[in-house]
Parts: sequence; structure tokens; C-alpha cells
Amino acid sequence: MSSVNDLQIIQKDQTPKLAIALLAVIAIISVYIVGYDQGQLFSLVQGNQAYDAMWVHEFTHDIRHAAGFPCH
Repeated sequence: MSSVNDLQIIQKDQTPKLAIALLAVIAIISVYIVGYDQGQLFSLVQGNQAYDAMWVHEFTHDIRHAAGFPCH
């Protein structure tokens, strides 16, 4: 029979460092897209027309103000 004193608890860090790094990169890219994009993202596909349309700016307009980014 085993006694309670024989039990050992082993704890390991369950959060992979790669996941934390990946989430940090996603957060930085998201802040750029929401806060600073004025057509640059879609200009790779649409050309100069993207600067007039500013699709990302329009879709994230309220988020920009909530986060404290001025845009007009």
C-alpha cells in the first residue's frame, strides 16, 4: 500500500513561449492596422485608389476613437 507521503506534485509551465511571441506579433500588427492604416494595407492591391477609399479606416473608425487615436 502506498501512503499519502509518497505522492509528488510536479508543475510545469504550460504556456509555450512561441504562443506568447505569436500573440505579441498579432497585437502589434493589430495596433498598426487599427491605429495607423490610412490605405497603406490595401494599396498593395488597389494602388492609389486605396488612399481615397481607406476601407480599413472606415471599418475600424469607432475602434480608433475608443483606443484614443485621432483621425479627423
